[in-house]
Amino acid sequence: MRKIYVAGHKGLVGSAIVRKLKLKGYNNIIVRDHEDLDLSDQAQVNYFFEKERPEYVFLAAAKVGGILANSTYPADFIYQNLIIGTNIVHAGYKYGIKKLINLGSSCIYPRLSSQPMKEEALLSGYLEPTNEAYAVAKIAIIKLCHYYNEQYKTNFISLMPTNQYGPNDNFNMKTAHLLPMLVRRFHLAKLLNQENFDVIRSDLAKHTFGYAMPEECDNEVLEKLLNSVGAYKDHVEVWGDGSVYRELMHSDDLADACVYIMEKYDAKDIGELVNITSGEDIQLCELYEIIKEVVGFPGEIKYDRTKPNGMPRKLMDATKIRSLGWHPKILLYDGIKIFYESYVNE
Repeated sequence: MRKIYVAGHKGLVGSAIVRKLKLKGYNNIIVRDHEDLDLSDQAQVNYFFEKERPEYVFLAAAKVGGILANSTYPADFIYQNLIIGTNIVHAGYKYGIKKLINLGSSCIYPRLSSQPMKEEALLSGYLEPTNEAYAVAKIAIIKLCHYYNEQYKTNFISLMPTNQYGPNDNFNMKTAHLLPMLVRRFHLAKLLNQENFDVIRSDLAKHTFGYAMPEECDNEVLEKLLNSVGAYKDHVEVWGDGSVYRELMHSDDLADACVYIMEKYDAKDIGELVNITSGEDIQLCELYEIIKEVVGFPGEIKYDRTKPNGMPRKLMDATKIRSLGWHPKILLYDGIKIFYESYVNE
């Protein structure tokens, strides 16, 4: 039985990979909490690999966040992602693992890449400024895998997933990715519209808010707090003008692709990196309407055009992954519905 280490097993992607592995009958799965293994400490990482000797590694550990988090903490994003990736890749080589699956991000591609973005577009132009630090770190680890394969004949594969959502997502209003941020904003606005302050308080108790909470918070103060993150009784405020496009994929689909590649392909067969994508995207203005419908918010959607849109489009080309015989299974509307129901019922 393969001995498999999943780095970042508590995160959105890592937890999905663990679920998929268990569903497929793998029971020799190694995980470690941060308290037991600090992936930014090379000595700890080397000791772990020497002791446990994993044969297969999924590198899903990373510092992640949306536009606001990336813009606010660029040094943290580049440093932490560089050091975690470097430590794990080098330990994988040093202790002779059979295969490593490195998880990247669609933001590695240039801001103005031709659409859809092919794997060959890597390093062909300037990056999107709002997440450049994170992207540079991810690109460095992709190249590290490539050069270890070239020099040391390792079997390291980099997969580039599109925007993810699913169980164990981050709902922090300051650092969340696109979909959980929007779903929570619409949900809180719906509760405000209903003047359901008890459930709002319950939500804030269950999920990290990211902003300072007054110790004694009456309904008026609570409403102003939610207004500050774009949730109002009669409308939801969103960044930009809604004209840009984004692709979204449920984390269970990504996990399925990761395990599929682990089982069937080696780096020498499929090259430096592979996009994990459906090859289809959606305009944000349409996505907002879907979320509004799924959540059941009766108000309007208002655009704050003083805020950045981000990359105009981030659609990745699915030709390569399709040629390998894989395609996603969860449709976007169905995925958002399942996602919202799990969020509300947690």
